[in-house]
Formats: sequence, structure tokens, C-alpha cells
Amino acid sequence: MNAPLTARQAEKAAFENNKLAKRLRREVGQAIVDFNMIEDGDRVMVCLSGGKDSFGLLDILLYLRDKAPVRFDIVAVNLDQKQPGFPAEVLPAYLKSLGIPYHIEEQDTYSIVKRVVPEGKTTCALCSRLRRGVLYRVAGELEATKIALGHHRDDILATLLLNMFFGSKLKTMPPKLVSDDGKNVVIRPLAYCREKDLAAWAAARQFPIIPCNLCGSQPNLQRQQIRQMLIDWEKRFPGRVESMFRSMSTIVPSHMMDRRLHDFAAVKATGVPDPDGDLAFDAEELPPAAVIQINP
Repeated sequence: MNAPLTARQAEKAAFENNKLAKRLRREVGQAIVDFNMIEDGDRVMVCLSGGKDSFGLLDILLYLRDKAPVRFDIVAVNLDQKQPGFPAEVLPAYLKSLGIPYHIEEQDTYSIVKRVVPEGKTTCALCSRLRRGVLYRVAGELEATKIALGHHRDDILATLLLNMFFGSKLKTMPPKLVSDDGKNVVIRPLAYCREKDLAAWAAARQFPIIPCNLCGSQPNLQRQQIRQMLIDWEKRFPGRVESMFRSMSTIVPSHMMDRRLHDFAAVKATGVPDPDGDLAFDAEELPPAAVIQINP
């Protein structure tokens, strides 16, 4: 059993939690503004899984709803997938305590996944597809104008690397997109938030976390391997992960290889200096910290 905090320790903890709250709320607010995620009159359906990220998303959006210059409503939605041992009473009790509109959708997607996916194979793809279809339908029934998901900065970066390593494409989870059915706008307000900050906020707020025993317990998932790689990189080279994340906002199509994004066939020398032109044989300009010294 943990010993009670001294007055000084409690004061320090309160100070750190206040800093964390301000940072997370600022980052979410900035993402909403940068990508015009929430507009006046929106009804935002917050998808609540029971994990730390979706709890944090709901908590921060509720705070911003009362402070934002635009008027928007929130409805929390949980998909009860009928996983064995799932504590069905936890989320309704928590949402009732908040006094907000909510909806629990019961769909036995768990049995479908276990029946269709062979033993030993990962269940994430099918589970995600089934869950997405249900949530799209529920959004229409609840007249939601936006669907908010709890993916954070680390999820977005991990998805980029997953697609690079295993899918041979530069693609990630965008902060805002139109759903594949063309009927819904999906937003990710946590796009600028770090996972470790959300974990710390969940502990500070004492959210009633519900672990996922369908996908979270699967060993050797490619996403878990990528996340561990990112953690290792950040330990060995502080700031590298942040730099990689920022690079997704500063893409130069003319310096990639996608012919759909840049007309390489039409490139010709004009004789006019071009500030965006290739440096050709010159060394790349990198920040001093990125320069690697090579001893002869």
C-alpha cells in the first residue's frame, strides 16, 4: 500500500498535473483549429473504448466544450463487442456520473472475429472493420456531424512507419478525413498529444480503464514492434521522434517519387533560379545537432 503524500509532495503533484492539463488542452485546441475539426453547431460523437486515450479525449473535449468560442455538443458512444469478462457496467456508470448524453451499442463482433480469424493470426484488421461499420451506422442514427477517435501522435507516427515497412506507401492516420462510406467526417483531436502524457493524465484523473483482451493481448503485433522501436529511438536519440512527426507537415512532393503528386515528366531547365530546386551535388542542409562527424 502506498504511503500517503506529504503536503509538499501533494502540492508538487497538483502543480505537475495542472501543467499537464494545460499542455494537453492546448495541444487538442491547436489541432482542432489547425484542421478545422469542430465547427459551430457540431454534434461530436466521441468513441469511448474504455482505454486511456478515449477517456482522455472525452475529458479534454468536455472541458473545451465549455470554453470554446464555438458551440458544439458531445455524445459518448461505446461499442460493447461482447468480449468475455467485459465489465459492461463500468462505462454507463462513469458516463452517468458526468451527466452527458451517451449510447451503448451492443454488437457481438467478438464471436465473428474469433470464428473467422484462424488461431494465431492477428484480429485487428477484421475487428477494426466491423467496429467501423457499426460506429458509422450509429453516428447516422444519433445525427452526429463528426466522429472523434482517440488516436494520438504516437499512433499516427507508428502508422506511417507500418505503412512504409509493410505496405510500401507513405500513408498514416490523418487528423481529419471523410469516412470510406462518404457519409461521415472523422477527426482525431489528440493528433498532437504524446501517449505518455495521456497515460499520465489517465492516472491523475483515475479513469476506470478497461483493458482490451481481444487485440491488446496478442503477442508480436507489428504495431507493438514499431512502438517499441520508436521508444528505443527516443531514448537513444532524444528529439528524433518529434522531428519525424513534424516531417509529416512539411512534405515536398517534388523531392519524392510519386508521379501523381508531381509532374516529373514536364520538368525542364528554365535558366531561372528556383529556390525549391534540387541542390543536386550539394550537401543537404541539416541542423547542427544532426551533423555526423566522420573521423578519417
